[in-house]
Amino acid sequence: MAVTGVSANRLELLQIADAVAREKNIEKEIVIEAIEEAIQKGAKSRYGNHHDIRARIDPKTGELALTRHVTVVEDDWTPEDELEEFNDSALVRLRDAAKRDPEAFAGKEYIEQLPPFEFGRVQTQMARQVVMGKVREAERERQFEEFKDRVGEIVNGTVKRVEYGNVIVDLGRGEGIMRRDQSIPREIFNLGDRIRTYIYDVRPEAKGPQVMLSRAHPGFMAKLFAQEVPEVYDGVIEIRAAARDAGSRAKMAVLSNDSSIDPVGACVGMRGSRVQAVVAELQGEKIDIIQWSPDEPTFIVNALAPAEVSKVVLDEEADRVEVVVPDEQLSLAIGRRGQNVRLASQLTGWQIDIITESQDSERRQREFAERTLLFQEALDVDEVIAQLLVTEGFATVEDLAFVEPYEISEIEGFDEETAEELQARARDFLDRQAAEQDARRKALGVDDAMLTVPGVTLPMAVTLGERQIRTVEDLADLATDEVRGGFEVKNGERVRVPGVLESFNLSQEDAEMLILQARVAAGWIDASELPQPATEPEFEEGFGEDYLSEAEQLFDTGPAAASDAADAESDADGADDASSER
Repeated sequence: MAVTGVSANRLELLQIADAVAREKNIEKEIVIEAIEEAIQKGAKSRYGNHHDIRARIDPKTGELALTRHVTVVEDDWTPEDELEEFNDSALVRLRDAAKRDPEAFAGKEYIEQLPPFEFGRVQTQMARQVVMGKVREAERERQFEEFKDRVGEIVNGTVKRVEYGNVIVDLGRGEGIMRRDQSIPREIFNLGDRIRTYIYDVRPEAKGPQVMLSRAHPGFMAKLFAQEVPEVYDGVIEIRAAARDAGSRAKMAVLSNDSSIDPVGACVGMRGSRVQAVVAELQGEKIDIIQWSPDEPTFIVNALAPAEVSKVVLDEEADRVEVVVPDEQLSLAIGRRGQNVRLASQLTGWQIDIITESQDSERRQREFAERTLLFQEALDVDEVIAQLLVTEGFATVEDLAFVEPYEISEIEGFDEETAEELQARARDFLDRQAAEQDARRKALGVDDAMLTVPGVTLPMAVTLGERQIRTVEDLADLATDEVRGGFEVKNGERVRVPGVLESFNLSQEDAEMLILQARVAAGWIDASELPQPATEPEFEEGFGEDYLSEAEQLFDTGPAAASDAADAESDADGADDASSER
């Protein structure tokens, strides 16, 4: 738009403001404010920037008022910025104002009406930039306000342009961007194509709000089911978790709030009509639908379908689960390039390790033999007694030394006297072992103060001494990766670097706390700076790997079962490729 001068026809100003507001879909008042600011800057360039000149357009009549303001200030008033000088064109001190106006007081404002004037070429160009800048800013704010509350919705749009694989989509009252990694592989869009996408984020960036779109997000699949399945839309059926390998395969866990409705069957539809509509939109992506349940092991078993599972062992502290499958089911459980186990891990929120029954049996036999030999040597007992202790679940000498005596005496063939004798031998062994380790620690030159650091055990102190870490300061100076181990790039390759206490299997949090406690003991930081134990967070539902969920059983019906059957043969081919994914 062009601003030719402040003497323009009153109606013309209002017509310009109205036309721009309609075109940009913003408030008319915002355009009028932009025109006022443009006129104000033009007037300042004519009369001087040091003047306090204000422009006001009546939104009803279009009448323009151009005024110059001078404000009275106290005699001792100084600018907030020390580098700024007193502006005697916009401000007047009380003592000077009183000479001309006996009724002057601090804060009084003198207003002078200025005559209209014509804009020159430079002033017109400057006014145009001011108005269009204001309009663009208002348009961006309007777009952000419109889309910020629509995160999680499916929107229809038209492909506006394609840039390096990123698709710019015209959404009507704004535009969004679908980056290459958020599109379904092998899906090609051309200019003018109609497209359905999922808003997963809206970011207020400097160049304007970015509406982030996706067709690969798990939420896109969930919203498609909400459109195709009335029970999901009404909330009778909940989609509790979803995981996708976009364009290839997906898993989804559902729960029914009505016991008379089968959630899996409702999502599949009559002869698979409902699920096929979603599959068509997702370019043939195979979808496994699983019923959600609060039983975690059962959910993990069903999430690995179509593979059969023999045993599940949970490690809740590490959020890992070990799954044992029959030898012939290994390929099916892992899937082509690890796809089945990867999706099951994302769906359940557990890190899943898969081993075969034969591997599990070999490992248990090896552990049984190692523990038996340990008890024989530590307690000086025969093989039969050692095997009995291992069979009853004792894994270490510490386990035996500090349990209640009745837990040993209740073993068949043992009595209280035997239990007391075994515990006495176990404690003697631990005392001898501790004395040997302490002597080793002293020989390595490890300070006694090292044992006062919370979390540092005697075996740890010995291991630290063997790695030339002998003082509390040495320990405090370590980084977490130096304690636990980590990766670094050498000659262009990412290689594993072992940690000094890697054999103790410390978690990230434990390693960080160990270092912080050492820094407290060394006097580097105060104990009050240590992180406080976190309270149990509220459980939030969502999609993807951060979501923990369980399911009772997998209903092999409709297209979901068909996809399992179709994958069974291809999964078997991918066993070798997938072994590295475990």
